[in-house]
Amino acid sequence: MEGILPLLKPKGLTSHDCVFKLRKLLKMKRIGHTGTLDPDVTGVLPICLGRATKVAEYITDAGKSYEGEVTIGFSTTTEDSSGDIVEHKKVEQPFSREKILAILEKLTGEITQTPPMYSAVKVNGKRLYEYARQGIEIERPSRNVMIYSLELLDDRTTFNGDPIRFRFRVSCSKGTYIRTLAVMIGNELGFPAHMSDLTRIQSASFSISDCLTLEDIEREIETGTLSEKIYPLETALSHLPKYRINDTVAKKVKNGAVLNIPEQFKDTKGPIVLETDEGAALAIYEHHPQKQGLMKPAKVLRNDSQE
Repeated sequence: MEGILPLLKPKGLTSHDCVFKLRKLLKMKRIGHTGTLDPDVTGVLPICLGRATKVAEYITDAGKSYEGEVTIGFSTTTEDSSGDIVEHKKVEQPFSREKILAILEKLTGEITQTPPMYSAVKVNGKRLYEYARQGIEIERPSRNVMIYSLELLDDRTTFNGDPIRFRFRVSCSKGTYIRTLAVMIGNELGFPAHMSDLTRIQSASFSISDCLTLEDIEREIETGTLSEKIYPLETALSHLPKYRINDTVAKKVKNGAVLNIPEQFKDTKGPIVLETDEGAALAIYEHHPQKQGLMKPAKVLRNDSQE
């Protein structure tokens, strides 16, 4: 069994918990997820099976979309609803729709974020959440991320109450912390804030409608129809440029040969998928770091020993 199984991750489980459960259900070890979701977050979690684990990073690197809720009025240690309250500030004045829309527009495009202390980012060989659990706060490296779109999912003209909550939809690059984005929205409004709900609605080419729940998967296993729900590994590479090759070149590719960069990909910065006339991905190539005009395999996905 190989390919991509889009899972609708439930609340309360870590991504690793989901992989553990699927290993038992599918009776196979070679399974990996494609980008950690916090336990309280639900939504699209593509699971790679068998040989498809080789392409997991390309799903992780692709853009993602979320729908969430920001709560204005108090912040937490984890920047989401699972943490302890750090600061509370009573919201006494209403906010206009125009003000909130202006802030969302300001936070669209390239922004700089500082990862939360409760995150898996490593500093000095140790994950930030390990420091946080010991009560240690350390300086964290900031990073630039891209917010492709940030929409308000609320039709009110005036926002009032204590606290104030509203929903949003965001499409963003790899490495974006939506929890931190919620805090940034609050900062722009002049109030502490946190992310009170979040669902990932898209990861690479996979959306909510493609996903199965763990219960769905159990039923599909019982009826022997799960294979019909598994996407080929090529689906994970749909956002990458493709180069079709003949059988002669394919033999070289399967053996990891260095090749000339095709003219149409001279200016391509990222990975290139080399595929057969039938559309089967054989390997992922990248520009050679030392040899100009040549490209080398980053991943050989299929060779004769795997056929």
